[in-house]
Amino acid sequence: MAKILTLTLNPALDITVSLDALRPGHVNRAQEQHSHAAGKGLNVAQVLADLGHEVTVAGFLGQDNLQPFEALIAWRGFADCFVRVPGETRSNLKLVEADGRVTDINGQGPDVDEAGRAALARLLAQVAPGHDAVVVAGSLPRGVSPEWFRQLLGQLKAQGLKVALDSSGEALRAGLQSAPWLVKPNTEELGEVLGVAVASPAEQLAAAQQLLATGVEHVVVSAGEQGVSWFAAAQALHAQPPQVRVASTVGAGDSLVAGMVHGLLLAEAPAQTLRRATAIAAQAVTQVGFGIRDREQLARLEAAVQLTEQQEGCR
Repeated sequence: MAKILTLTLNPALDITVSLDALRPGHVNRAQEQHSHAAGKGLNVAQVLADLGHEVTVAGFLGQDNLQPFEALIAWRGFADCFVRVPGETRSNLKLVEADGRVTDINGQGPDVDEAGRAALARLLAQVAPGHDAVVVAGSLPRGVSPEWFRQLLGQLKAQGLKVALDSSGEALRAGLQSAPWLVKPNTEELGEVLGVAVASPAEQLAAAQQLLATGVEHVVVSAGEQGVSWFAAAQALHAQPPQVRVASTVGAGDSLVAGMVHGLLLAEAPAQTLRRATAIAAQAVTQVGFGIRDREQLARLEAAVQLTEQQEGCR
């Protein structure tokens, strides 16, 4: 298996509240409530660990509420390279309705100063070499500019790591300038950053070709229940997941990223890589929390994924 670094610059304590239906302006009574130390990179790390990889986690953590994050890191056996900074790691409230709709209320994280940014850059310069890949996922905290982010990705790439990027908005736009090895936007994120429509398969192919021409090797576009499209230099595959009972969509994209990185680093056949990654994402929406919990269910979902080739390939 591989040695993988995940970078979560803006982690969060996810508070997931399940309710029958959200009634704005009224008292809503929860059916269940769970809290998880999370953030996209940490979510990816948990799935990668379940797939057998050695994982190092890094980013910024606020000093004022470290316990749930340090407990997760210790329980999972991750190598801890987070930089502690003044303040509190943000809390994100996720309201999950019975029909699967999720309303996110995302808090603000700590304001990372120059000392914190420099400390992380130095630490990554020391620990990143020797890893096979780095998954950079999530938003930017206050104090971290898109330009600094772009330079950091360039540093990681120069150290020989394959960089997988899963972000949105200005972070995605800046990260694309470093030509990552893999990017995983959803259709909305891709359309926003490129300023084009990406609703149809043809539009997704055109957008992917635009990114491939800049040096990105793998473009993975997620579209929820409509499936996943993977574009590379000689292929364009689409995976349609089976229908499942949705408990929460939180973490589905992170699970997809982990599955793609797993298959690519193991040099598996493209169909096998996309099929398993799609199944892992489908399983993620059936549960609250992160990781591969039921191998038999995963095998059933994997067998039910439908693959089609969209084009002969991207040129």
